[in-house]
Amino acid sequence: MPNIYHFATPVALPPQSGVARMYPSTDLADAYSICLPPGTSNDPEALARFIFSHQPSWIAWLTNLRDMIVAGLGLKTAKNLALLAGDTQADRLGIFKVYSRSATEIILGEDDKHLDFRLSVLCTPIQTQESHRQLVLSTVVHCHNRLGRAYLTVIAPFHRRVVKASLVRAGRVGWPLAQ
Repeated sequence: MPNIYHFATPVALPPQSGVARMYPSTDLADAYSICLPPGTSNDPEALARFIFSHQPSWIAWLTNLRDMIVAGLGLKTAKNLALLAGDTQADRLGIFKVYSRSATEIILGEDDKHLDFRLSVLCTPIQTQESHRQLVLSTVVHCHNRLGRAYLTVIAPFHRRVVKASLVRAGRVGWPLAQ
């Protein structure tokens, strides 16, 4: 019998998410949902940290490859962003800037000359007997120019695999418990 906590599925962008109306137009908008087991933390920031710290190792390899390619284009690399994360004055979660926090959602992202993006980690606040709590990871991207659109065309299929694999891996490792 399949474990419902180990599957991430594409869903519509949640209308209650802060990223749903982030940009007047988007070049990419997607969302993936995974069921959270009973007793899992309700803190979207703790869940986001958990997801990013338990990603499959092939994602680091892809990130390094991406960095080698885009460095010559003058775009921000993960290494550049990691240096910013070391600045104790900056409000960052890993390589991502924190744009907002609430009891149910954290919005992260970055702006660059070719595109801006935001990602949301949104938790449903309660679990009922009829349904499981959900965690939805949503991404929206707004491109500024042709470089952004070309970059997005190349990266989008990888992005979708990375998001889905990150959620599945976190589910298999075992989500952090509520405090």
